Amino acid sequence: MEKDSGSQTYRLVILSIFTAIIILQNFLPFLGYIPVGVFSLTIIHLTVIIVAIVLGPADGAIIGGVWGLTTFIRAFTFPSSPIAPIVFTNPLISILPRILVGLVAGYVYLGLKRTRLQRIPSMSIAALLGSLTNTLLVLGLIYIFYSHPYANYLQIDVSKLLPALLAVVLTNGLAEAFAACLISPIVANPLLKIRKKSG
Repeated sequence: MEKDSGSQTYRLVILSIFTAIIILQNFLPFLGYIPVGVFSLTIIHLTVIIVAIVLGPADGAIIGGVWGLTTFIRAFTFPSSPIAPIVFTNPLISILPRILVGLVAGYVYLGLKRTRLQRIPSMSIAALLGSLTNTLLVLGLIYIFYSHPYANYLQIDVSKLLPALLAVVLTNGLAEAFAACLISPIVANPLLKIRKKSG
């Protein structure tokens, strides 16, 4: 009973801390997004991935949902860019991909734990796939729902939008995924050890 109580307390503390971190990352410059021209490098997904690895896919989805909801609300009240009020007021783009980051990273890590792969590589692969989930879904859904407004925002012809988005995946997307592969295990591994000690 005491172990269950300690584990639940640890879980709630971690969820509370990372919820606060997500909110700060959404509003403080360079803490969650690093502007690079008309795009930005996202580092906020690392928080969701770390929670998904440490606490599991359900809690990863919760923190992903907090990220998505904050993005959604911010699009109405304090947009991060001129295009944000158009694309991120759609919950399929602002919320759904963020939730799926937590689910994908969490379930991939749980699946890899059942193999002979060691913990750190398992975390890196889970982080890679979680990161790419966000990039591919957000950009893919923008292409499906908002091709013309987004092309206008980028000041390109709509026929050139798909190659432009693919270029973002190959540059920003891979950079974000690489950062997730490196950083997520560095943070998640000590947290897992603490969780194990707490029961």
